[in-house]
Amino acid sequence: MQFIINKLADWQGVVDKIIPDLQHNIFLLKGNLGAGKTTFTQFLLKKLGSTDEVNSPTYSIVNEYNTPKGKIYHFDLYRLKNMEEVYDIGIEEYLDNAFLCIIEWPEVYEEELYGLKYHTMSIVNNGDEREVSFE
Repeated sequence: MQFIINKLADWQGVVDKIIPDLQHNIFLLKGNLGAGKTTFTQFLLKKLGSTDEVNSPTYSIVNEYNTPKGKIYHFDLYRLKNMEEVYDIGIEEYLDNAFLCIIEWPEVYEEELYGLKYHTMSIVNNGDEREVSFE
């Protein structure tokens, strides 16, 4: 699926369209700094029934949120340098016990997902608009 984001409210339309297609508990979220990864996550969690405040996990590495369907873990792997650091945060346990794991900057871990099913969303910031693709 492809989307164009021109204003903040457009994220709601993206969330409304992709939720019926969420089949896997791993969601890779790619995009440059300021692309809207955390903004998308805020809209997604609200739609999934979370009343928690959603913030970027840039410094905490992982944030935990509650929803009626179960726990959602929101990762930001931007500052992690290698696979050992990813395993040190216990990512496998999170993946095994979550309703959904949203992973920003997943590139350092992506090879380890071989054979697992997951969704990928890429956001490209083109200045006035964002191009979003969802698989």
